[in-house]
Amino acid sequence: MKQVISVLKCVLPFICIAISLNKVTAQNTITLDSSFLDRINTLEDEMNYKKSGEDHFMVVGLTTFGYAGSKTTNTAGGLSVVNKANSLGDVDHYEFSPMFLWRHGDKFLMEFEPSFNNNGLSVNWADISYFAAPNLIIRAGYFVLPFGTYAKREAAGWIDKLATDPMGIADLPSSDYGVEVEGGLPLGKMKMNYDLSLTNGMQLNTDGTLSGGFIVDNNRNKTITGRLGLLPFSNSSLEIGISGMFGKLGTDGTAYQNTSGKMYAFDLNYVKTLNPVLLNIKAQYNIVNIDDANYISPVDTTQTYTFKNQSKAGFVQCSIRPVGANNFLKNFELAGRYTNYTTPANSTWGSNQHSFELGLDYWLTWRSVLKISYESYKGTSTASQALNANMGLTTTNTLYLQFSIQL
Repeated sequence: MKQVISVLKCVLPFICIAISLNKVTAQNTITLDSSFLDRINTLEDEMNYKKSGEDHFMVVGLTTFGYAGSKTTNTAGGLSVVNKANSLGDVDHYEFSPMFLWRHGDKFLMEFEPSFNNNGLSVNWADISYFAAPNLIIRAGYFVLPFGTYAKREAAGWIDKLATDPMGIADLPSSDYGVEVEGGLPLGKMKMNYDLSLTNGMQLNTDGTLSGGFIVDNNRNKTITGRLGLLPFSNSSLEIGISGMFGKLGTDGTAYQNTSGKMYAFDLNYVKTLNPVLLNIKAQYNIVNIDDANYISPVDTTQTYTFKNQSKAGFVQCSIRPVGANNFLKNFELAGRYTNYTTPANSTWGSNQHSFELGLDYWLTWRSVLKISYESYKGTSTASQALNANMGLTTTNTLYLQFSIQL
């Protein structure tokens, strides 16, 4: 509708002129009302105000599609149960995510990325950024939290070297509503970057787990999240970072209203050409500490139980890619990742989990990749048997075939 009005505004003066010309007297004299001239001048001013190239709109996006076939063995009480499954599309990793970018001038950028996955629609982020200075960006809306680097930099399918996400690292809620400032500064031959946010924060569930991404806060306190990164070498081959997240988790007016969380993350990224290969090492380690609380027993709601609510997750990933090889070989990349995830013992979800994944990638272009990965997983339950939690040992072996692209 606005576009139609704009066109009419521009065309109207010329229509009026044409009508006036048809009514010209024999003296060939045209008299224009002063208000008409003012209107033409106003339209000229409006058209000149919006300079060419001031606004830019772009649609990009990414998608990940694949196949997963797995064999799972659950062992408890001396009995084993085997289950085989497969998924065309790979239900855990399928994603179709267009991203809409609108830049206004040199200062403002709007980003919106909806996503279709798990047979439903969600939003990865929706925010507006203001480029206040060369080393300062101010952001507001729904964005990825600056906690570690995996969620913000490495989770996209066309960036991740392997078909899966590291458990525990990717399981932590990663986006929230709030405001954020980020940037970078030179430190002689070194460089540093910073990222700080103030958000609604995560919310504590009745079993001690966490959920997040709510536009309505469950308490009047806000959560502070920040990351500081350092690149100590002049060639920026190494980056190390430390992150923290601090805030209340409990809902006002409940028994958990004073329950808070303190979370820490340590990350590393190393990229270096060591002829004849390009070496890339990534790592992240998370620690999640939640204050002690009494939870209602799922067996007897008149009783409560407690446990030390601490979770730890970490991964180390290494990949090598030939350099200086022929055009065919240089498109291959070999990657491996070890992941450990430990959740609270004596809870309903306590476990000690390990996985190792090995993959071979073939890069069709710098942003499109074919992957074949094999993952071996082992998980031992440390949950409370008194709470009727699942006990025993679980092993899973999974083969992944995957295609990812960014457009």
